[in-house]
Amino acid sequence: MEKPGAYGGKRWRPRLLLLAALSWLLMVYLHVAVFHGPPVVSSPPHTSLVAVASDREDGRRFLLRQEEQLKNMASGSDSASAALPAAAGEVQKRPRHGRGSGSDDTCRGRYVYIHELPQRFNADIIRNCRKTEDHWGDMCRFLSNAGLGRPLADRVDGVIRSEAGWYDTHQFALDAIFHNRMKQYDCLTANSAEASAVFVPFYAGFDFVRYHWGYDNATRDAASADLTAWLMARPEWARMGGRDHFLVAGRTGWDFRRSNNVDPDWGNDLLVMPAGRNMSVLVLESAMLHGTDYPVPYPTYFHPRSDADVLRWQDRVRAQRRTWLMAFVGAPRPDVPINIRVRDHVIAQCKASRACTMLGCARATGSTQCHTPGNIMRLFQKTVFCLQPPGDTCTRRSAFDSMVAGCIPVFFHQGSAYKQYRWHLPDDHHRYSVYIPDADVRQRNVSIEAVLRAIPPETVERMREEVIRLIPRVLYADPRSKMETLKDAVDIAVDGILETVERIRKGEYGDSGGPVTEDPPNLFSSTESLFRPKQPVQVDQ
Repeated sequence: MEKPGAYGGKRWRPRLLLLAALSWLLMVYLHVAVFHGPPVVSSPPHTSLVAVASDREDGRRFLLRQEEQLKNMASGSDSASAALPAAAGEVQKRPRHGRGSGSDDTCRGRYVYIHELPQRFNADIIRNCRKTEDHWGDMCRFLSNAGLGRPLADRVDGVIRSEAGWYDTHQFALDAIFHNRMKQYDCLTANSAEASAVFVPFYAGFDFVRYHWGYDNATRDAASADLTAWLMARPEWARMGGRDHFLVAGRTGWDFRRSNNVDPDWGNDLLVMPAGRNMSVLVLESAMLHGTDYPVPYPTYFHPRSDADVLRWQDRVRAQRRTWLMAFVGAPRPDVPINIRVRDHVIAQCKASRACTMLGCARATGSTQCHTPGNIMRLFQKTVFCLQPPGDTCTRRSAFDSMVAGCIPVFFHQGSAYKQYRWHLPDDHHRYSVYIPDADVRQRNVSIEAVLRAIPPETVERMREEVIRLIPRVLYADPRSKMETLKDAVDIAVDGILETVERIRKGEYGDSGGPVTEDPPNLFSSTESLFRPKQPVQVDQ
């Protein structure tokens, strides 16, 4: 018979007290570990990755294959998170950048604050995108897919398709594309006090076109004047007088400088208003008046979703057989003054040469000859040199389309690239392009074909490889995805803005560049004495 005191009574009290104390300590430990410690993340199933490339596989293809494997591993978690919409006004950051303390903060000096503008400055401007009167046609199809336009489905070779990142993108859709890309910027902050720069998502390019034809100057300037008043009343403006602010105006700088134009009825005065003079404004072509308008590349049709998309395309254009020495895509410009009209002479030389091919473009309303991306990109991929004479202005979207295709651009004016895209293209211009002065072509004392054939084949190969290397820098990645390591045109532009703001903070002077009358150095000239190669450029037959 058991004694009552053996398992109960006073003998158990010390043990119960000890057990209670241990339980309390365990609760405290769990509270600290769960609520104040690092989050516990379950490890994914182990998947082996090839760590060393085989002898038959170069580094780029190995990186592409490894990228695909990593994408497959992460597809489950990524698809689930991508389906969750962000709350209104929520700041999103790429997971590869984290906030730390001191030197551990990878975003230090790179934070950007985005102004939450009233909708009248962006969404309301494009709401009437189906307006068909005046000269603004139906833009709605170009504003779909985050500004990229409708997906492409080219049936000729099956390469130019939306699954590979190809869209029917309008050359003046940059306002929307850039805004959507900035929402994915690594180092966004909701605290404007810690921002190195402030982004203003005003759709200046779309505002220009909706009131350009048939309206008075007061109407054309109304939104810009309204924006100026709104910004200058904000505390963020007072910090540096707006000199740390930037916006995108997806047209040429001349469209926003009516007071500086020969035509007093052309464009608005955004860039000469107080806000425009102080902010940095990203345009497709700078007016080069020592102002604060900084040129960025025209949008192309290609918008990759990943590094692998870019590497795959680079491999494709590198392997292309190029059967034409030179090519031109475009229309004549009879309305340009004859003393500067070089395009007509370029077209005439192209038509007279068996080594040149053309895609002629009718300027009639509704013409689609030059608005079929598949035809344009196939022609450029078959050509060694792509001729880029000025048109209405010095710059052309075609220059960037041709570079994406691995075609070496041939420029005839210094303002077409060399004095423009200093952030995105090398200072050493002869590495990626050919320059033939327009005066030589207009005076008919130079043969374009002869100049191009005089360039040694090994030099042509180096130039083409440099063009292919530059492809990521002139692309706008899909705003709904994230590039892993490559920088696109937006990343490079933001870096340029941050560097510019930092120089201003230090009291250094900075502007968009010098006058276009200065001759660019180290360029191929049109004199035959520059090149006397033993053999001409080889063109695949």
